[in-house]
Amino acid sequence: MEGGLRETAIAHAPFFVTAPGETDVLFTIVVWFVVLAVFGAGALYLSLHALPERMAHHANHTQIQLISILTLLALFTHNNLFWLAALVIAVVQVPDFYSPLQSIAQSVKAMARNKGAVDDSPGASEPVTTQENAKDV
Repeated sequence: MEGGLRETAIAHAPFFVTAPGETDVLFTIVVWFVVLAVFGAGALYLSLHALPERMAHHANHTQIQLISILTLLALFTHNNLFWLAALVIAVVQVPDFYSPLQSIAQSVKAMARNKGAVDDSPGASEPVTTQENAKDV
């Protein structure tokens, strides 16, 4: 009677129950799935984490070093505020203040050169002051 009961129980056992001494297929599949899921989640996390830096590289952003530092700080400290700041800096284009100021400086220098107030010779480092220039000031 015991032999028949055991044979009946084995026949009705679920597919994932293995016989003694055989390889557990379900366990092997689950282990591979978990390992691949952990690596996949890590790759997704790191690619999402590098998003501000990639955006700044593609846009040829001027503050690329600041964005890179903020993303590294966010990675090592797990502080999302650094990552959010890097993302905002990467998205917002800061206006170029240097070019207009340099253009204004070059124009003022050209105006001074036309009036004779600036000497562009290589040896002269001080502005030329004449009686005529002193009256204009």
